[in-house]
Amino acid sequence: MHNKVVYHAAKAFSSFGLPVLRFNFRGTGLSEGVHDEGRGEVDDVRAALDWMVDRYRLPILFAGFSFGSNVGFRACCGDVRVRGLVGLGLPVRAEGRDYSYGFLPACGAAPKLFISGDHDEFSPKGVLESVLVSAPEPKRVIWVEGADHFFAGIAQSPASKLGTMNAGIRLWLAEEFGL
Repeated sequence: MHNKVVYHAAKAFSSFGLPVLRFNFRGTGLSEGVHDEGRGEVDDVRAALDWMVDRYRLPILFAGFSFGSNVGFRACCGDVRVRGLVGLGLPVRAEGRDYSYGFLPACGAAPKLFISGDHDEFSPKGVLESVLVSAPEPKRVIWVEGADHFFAGIAQSPASKLGTMNAGIRLWLAEEFGL
């Protein structure tokens, strides 16, 4: 919830006046519960969706980072309340876990944005591209040059790439939703 990627993504959405909810999954930070390998965390996202809909009565635009993008897409794909989805650093392999994406075709016609660093250690470019083939249109994939998983720079290009990530989100929101 407090890492730089999530913070900068939240800033991109809030810059358009959109309400933003950031939360920790069960067992993270000061949250209650125990990590559930992604199963219970899907329920966490659904509970957050329910809260946002009840509170604001607006269509939902989902954005998640890393594990959160995988879990969030699983929870949001096919949910008619979700009008758009953003996956930042969508992981393919991380910390000894392989992530599967057989659910992506269920994402339907909701616009999708995927932003990843071209040096993301958890999402090698070729592997992630082969996963994203199954995501239906409309979709956009942005590769941030010289960025790792956290959109930090690499040795050859050490400056932070968070601004580039933020700009990609903002452009997508403007083009897809007229914001």
